Amino acid sequence: MKIAIVGTGRMGANIARRLADRGHSVGALYDHSAETARALAAELNARAFARLDLLEAADYDAVITVVTDDRAMQSIFGAEALLAKAEGALFVNCATITPQVHEDVERLAGNAGAQTLEACMAGSIPQAREGRLFLMCAGDQGAFERAKPLLADMASEARYLGAAGTAAKVKALVNMLMNINTAGLAEALALGAALDLDLATLREIFSKTGAASRVLETDGEDMQNREHEPYFSAAHAAKDSNIALALAQQAQLPLPLATATARQYDRMVSEGIGELDKSGIAELTFKGRLGRD
Repeated sequence: MKIAIVGTGRMGANIARRLADRGHSVGALYDHSAETARALAAELNARAFARLDLLEAADYDAVITVVTDDRAMQSIFGAEALLAKAEGALFVNCATITPQVHEDVERLAGNAGAQTLEACMAGSIPQAREGRLFLMCAGDQGAFERAKPLLADMASEARYLGAAGTAAKVKALVNMLMNINTAGLAEALALGAALDLDLATLREIFSKTGAASRVLETDGEDMQNREHEPYFSAAHAAKDSNIALALAQQAQLPLPLATATARQYDRMVSEGIGELDKSGIAELTFKGRLGRD
C-alpha cells in the first residue's frame, strides 16, 4: 500500500520502518518537528512535507496519524490541513486521545468524503518496530476491512470493537490499569528497599505469586536500577490516566486508585521528569531519590 505518516516521533517512525520493511511504499512524512521528518525521510527515501496542507491525502492508500494529544489531532484535521484534498482517503488514527475527539474527526472526515479508523495502540517502541502491536479499532467497519492489509503488518492482532470512540474508551481503561499497576509496583519495591530486602529476590518472588504482572516484567528491574529510558513516558501516563478520570467523572464513578496514580504522574510532570519512562514513578517512592528522606 502507498502510505503517508503524520507524526514521526518514536512510535510513528518505527511504524514507518516496519511498513517499509514489509514492502509498503512509505511515500510521505510530516511532523511538527521538520528536522525529525526530514531525517526519517532520508532513511526511507520518502518525502518530508513542510506543511500539512501540501500533503494530498487522497494520493495515498492510507494516512496513518500517530500524535500525542487532542490538540495535535484537532490541528491535523483542521480546515487548512489534511481534509482540504481528502476525498476517498482512509485515515488510520493511532493516538490515545479522548473518545469525543475520535468521534469529531470521523464526522469531519466524512464531511470531506473520507473514512477514518480509530486504531489505538497497545505496545511500545520494540513492538511498533517488529509489527507486534495490539490494535484496538473502532469506527466504520468498512474502514476496518479496508485497512486490514496494513493492520496485519503493524500488529499481532487488530480487534474491531464498534463505533467511533469505543476503542479510545477501552484504551483509556487499559492504560489506567497499567499505570495503577506501575505505581503499585514502585511502592512495593520501595518498601522492600526500605526494609533492606534483596530486590532481585523480591521481584522473583513477586513473579511466582499473585503479585505477578506484565509491568513487573517490563519495569521492575528498571525501577531497581533507576534506568528510565522512555518507552512510554510519564507525561503520556499522566495524560492517559486523566482521560480515564474524565470518563469516570462523566459516569459519576469515583476511582480512588486511578485518582492517586494520576496525581503521581502529574507530579512527575510538574517536577520536570515527565519525559522519563513510566517506570520513573519509582523516583517518587524510594528513599533517597529526588531528595526524599
